[in-house]
Amino acid sequence: MKPGPRTWALARGALDLIFPPQAIDGGAALAGGLSAAAWSRIHFLDGPVCDGCGVPFEFDIGSRCAACLAKPPAFDAARAACLYDEVSREPILKLKHADRTDLAPMFARWLSRAARPLIDDADAIAPVPLHPARLLSRRYNQAAEIARPLAAMTGLGYLPDALVRRRATESQGGKSGSGRKRNVAGAFEVPPRRAAQVAGKRILLIDDVMTTGATAEGCARALKAAGAVRVDVAVVARVKEMSRLAI
Repeated sequence: MKPGPRTWALARGALDLIFPPQAIDGGAALAGGLSAAAWSRIHFLDGPVCDGCGVPFEFDIGSRCAACLAKPPAFDAARAACLYDEVSREPILKLKHADRTDLAPMFARWLSRAARPLIDDADAIAPVPLHPARLLSRRYNQAAEIARPLAAMTGLGYLPDALVRRRATESQGGKSGSGRKRNVAGAFEVPPRRAAQVAGKRILLIDDVMTTGATAEGCARALKAAGAVRVDVAVVARVKEMSRLAI
């Protein structure tokens, strides 16, 4: 007879007693693999943010930031769960490069809270895609690992291959805003066979980190070219300020 969920839960509980879960930063882990100290240091974006790109405001001004007013992004709105800094960087990079896919459900829960207004307005969730060559070497797409449980917990449709990266791009790391934009220009598309999944839909795009927004903009343009009526973006973390005017 195949073990049921209760049996597996009891087995996991017994193993936790014998081998207590360790946080990725050392010590005892709370839910999701972070210690209490790490949780307390993460800068969650609970306060007012720009209605467009999601940059945090010191005070609620009920508007968009100067960058969004001067040059509206291709996506309609973006939200991040936390700031990308020395504390949040470690678990994000563990997911991205160290096979810690067990961290993805935790990040999905963060987004289910931080991006709730965008989730409520969305029809479906799509991850930022990797090029097939990159996917082969990494074996998984970190954005998809976050998007899949988020779709399951919110009841939204999940579109894992509605958006593809049609050409390999260099890493965005170390590039300027304009360099990032050039690097991903024309890199994304909705395959004709997937266009019906996107046309007339409100899509919530999922990624791990937003730096300048170049990748999100490239994806948003491709989705809207295929008929999406709205494209919002939800990321685990974002830099404090994006130099979008330079891209």
